[in-house]
Amino acid sequence: MNVKCTKKKNQVVKVNIFEQQELLKKAEVIKANLSASTWRELEAQGKFDKNAKLSFISDDMLILGCDVGSETHYVRAIDTRGRELSKSAFSFSNNSEGFHSAKEWALELAAKNDKSQIVLGLEPTGHYWFCLATWMVSNGISVVQVNPYAVKQTKEVEDNSQLKDDTKDPKLIANLVKDGNFGMPYLPEKLYAELRRLSMFRDQLNEDRIRSLNRLHREMKIYFPEYKEALGKVDGAFSLELLKQAPFPDDLRALGEAGIRQIWHEAKLRGRGYSRAGEILEYAETSVGIREGADAAKTAVKWFVEKILELDAELAAVEKQLAQKCLEIPHTGNILEISGIGENTLSGILAEMGDISRFDDVKEIQKLSGLGLVACSSGKHKGETKISHRGRKRLRYWLFQAAKSVVAHAEEFKELHAYYTTRADNPLKKMQSLIVIACKLLRIIFAILKNGTVYDPQKMLKDIRRTQKQEVIAA
Repeated sequence: MNVKCTKKKNQVVKVNIFEQQELLKKAEVIKANLSASTWRELEAQGKFDKNAKLSFISDDMLILGCDVGSETHYVRAIDTRGRELSKSAFSFSNNSEGFHSAKEWALELAAKNDKSQIVLGLEPTGHYWFCLATWMVSNGISVVQVNPYAVKQTKEVEDNSQLKDDTKDPKLIANLVKDGNFGMPYLPEKLYAELRRLSMFRDQLNEDRIRSLNRLHREMKIYFPEYKEALGKVDGAFSLELLKQAPFPDDLRALGEAGIRQIWHEAKLRGRGYSRAGEILEYAETSVGIREGADAAKTAVKWFVEKILELDAELAAVEKQLAQKCLEIPHTGNILEISGIGENTLSGILAEMGDISRFDDVKEIQKLSGLGLVACSSGKHKGETKISHRGRKRLRYWLFQAAKSVVAHAEEFKELHAYYTTRADNPLKKMQSLIVIACKLLRIIFAILKNGTVYDPQKMLKDIRRTQKQEVIAA
């Protein structure tokens, strides 16, 4: 009896080893034939709409859903019918060893279920997904991304529970991919990668400068409350040089008018600032600022001033690099012909927009910037139309800054702004008008970059629908 049991066990072991070898061979074949698709193949060749997305998810594809974390990722696998092929969530580390283990796990599942291609869906979480997506694409696995808001809204569809955790989310993500509710991730390349990183660094330097300036204001408000009236622009060249050496009333009185001017003279400053020395001294004489702790506060003020000057120099260098990179993109010179659009503003827009070739229509960029119009209407109820505010907030910020600038400097946009705010039919508020002008600027920039057209103010003004009486007055 024992002999028969031993023979059966040996046969089972041999079968298992044989099956394992067959699976390994199939996995190697699948690995050799893996081919990743990116936005360049799918979006740059025409509109990648819902039908195209559903066609992309073929029956021979293993669908992975991945919940991205700072150190550990969780992944689950389903087929195109939504049937789960993984017994449980597979966790792996955010490093090379972890990525390799996730790929081997996916290849084994693909071999077991006769799948020949793999697609990984993920929820973009901060910057943690950048390395994972790049590595997977370079190893033949297509990567798509789903909207985090869609994951949140569908959490109860899975199991009628409000639970949302690291092991449930991958299944939700995979099901969204299966149904075609995904987009192609875009990570800037070459020149556009340089532009975006420099633009982000410029924003970080600006934030640091504002932080240092606010802290400087706090110290001055305590020890020299009249400093704004005395110094004028606190972060101006004359003010900063004076604050480095004599920030408080006692220091200014000790210097006297001649001493204040001597500080500016040694700093080689030129301009009308010298005439304010007497006025600054008058405010110092009658100041009500406290004196306790002034020595320590003076050290802090000096540090903040030096930090602001250092950041100003770094910002100038970064903005110079941004301007050079910006001009390397074809047709950007035509955009700079628009009065009010400078190199700083344009570089911010282009850094956030990225490669223009991935867009078929300007409405896609408008939606990306959060300037797309939305309304909640049902039956007889007509909701208020407003912008979505979803998308790249920095792109929306730069477009709005550009709109304000062109309205201030370009005559044609001044006229357009006046028309929108004073027209008889549906006049807009000033803020609404600026949003409309931002969208119009976006269309102009898109046309110039896409087709290389030259900006024509008169063509742009054709949008103004004048009455016959207005045309006579304008003529």
